[in-house]
Amino acid sequence: MTAPILSVKDLSVTFDVRQQGAWPWTPARKLHAVNKVNFDLKPGECLGVVGESGSGKSTLARAIVGTVPTSGGQILVDGRDLASMSPEERRVHRRDVQMVFQDPLAALNPRMTVGEIIAEPLITHEPNTPRAEVKKRVSELMERVGLLPNLINRYPHEFSGGQCQRIGIARALILRPKLLICDEPVSALDVSVQAQVVNLLMELQRDFGLSMIFIAHDLSVVKHISDEIVVMYLGTVMEQANARTLTTKPSHPYSQALISAVPIPDPVLERARPRAVIEGELPSPLNPPSGCVFRTRCPKAQASCAGDRPALLDLGNDHTVACPFHEEVDVLAAAV
Repeated sequence: MTAPILSVKDLSVTFDVRQQGAWPWTPARKLHAVNKVNFDLKPGECLGVVGESGSGKSTLARAIVGTVPTSGGQILVDGRDLASMSPEERRVHRRDVQMVFQDPLAALNPRMTVGEIIAEPLITHEPNTPRAEVKKRVSELMERVGLLPNLINRYPHEFSGGQCQRIGIARALILRPKLLICDEPVSALDVSVQAQVVNLLMELQRDFGLSMIFIAHDLSVVKHISDEIVVMYLGTVMEQANARTLTTKPSHPYSQALISAVPIPDPVLERARPRAVIEGELPSPLNPPSGCVFRTRCPKAQASCAGDRPALLDLGNDHTVACPFHEEVDVLAAAV
């Protein structure tokens, strides 16, 4: 059995939040952005992470990269604990784990040319690389992501949003990382451009042998690229399964509502299928509900849901769900 390239075990991320105008000695409130998340990522596979804004997806990504301190649990990269790494090992970790950000234009330095932006990680980590070699690798990578090499001396504002995201992808791949984390890389792009970028990422994953974490709101995009999907809500994992199982037979009410929001490209089936609508607003992570964090918006909530937080139940075939009242729904059958 292949060992996972990334193992996240009981990972928690907590922030201290002080109320504006409070006395200095007033205790800070705890914001639990990520709460005991577990998953493994195998080499060459893609893990999709979905959920509403405020569910902890981006915080989870930044904790894996190492830019956000963790409050508990472990992050193992190739079997090595991120928390116990020496400064030199962390430098290697930064080479092996790269990130593509949500806003393509804001992620690029407007004072640097495209060539300088893509080459910066290479120059930082391999300062002895000859300038001719740097330029050659940058030009090859630009061509690989769909940019003309003769644009190497232009600035980010001269490119469209989709082109800027391709620049960000090239920058992330210049060091040939083992793991690429994409934090909502297509949410700021037009639908047609989204498809192009997602297809490009799939091609690069295959050609470079990349492992990938793909974060998004849209399940229709995530299921297209992912091997496995994790559904998060208020920092907690609600359901986890392979992409086909989760998108065709979801078990958690929250997953079913997310699937219901994805339109079916068939007018007859789209009108006929039942809708699972989530009512109410997302609770504040500073004051989450007791017990199951989804219970205040869950159509199946019972009085017992306010007690202990439900554990992930194993349904077999690597399918887990955090709901004692779960019910598998065949999405395709329900639509007929």
